[in-house]
Amino acid sequence: MFKLTENLFIHKNKFIILILLKKLLAVALATTAVTFAGCSIRMADMTVASTKNYNINSHQFVKDERVRAEDKVPVVLFPLGIPNSKTAVDRAIEKNPCSIALSDVVITQLNQAFIFGQIGYRVEGTQILDMSQPNCKK
Repeated sequence: MFKLTENLFIHKNKFIILILLKKLLAVALATTAVTFAGCSIRMADMTVASTKNYNINSHQFVKDERVRAEDKVPVVLFPLGIPNSKTAVDRAIEKNPCSIALSDVVITQLNQAFIFGQIGYRVEGTQILDMSQPNCKK
């Protein structure tokens, strides 16, 4: 009789441990999903965007390659800075010294934070080059 009671006790403990492991796994999966989840919101679509002063009457504009740039800040409970879409546009334009603007621009807001993560802006567009600028050859 004692042996039977002991076996039931061992099986009951194994069953409880199995239930606890399943709950722990469910909590870990939910935490991982929330931590790594993020979204991006399309903020604007523009035909032309520029943060630079340039001669609009120049007749030497040329389209170049498509570029992408971002301005992001880390989040640790709260954002550790303020992202700026103008900075993202500047970074995209400055990838080529002859570039003065972007065409077919898409600005996206990035929200990839829950307690930890990052937020910011992504700018993607086709570079417009002004070949009349110094050091810009055809």
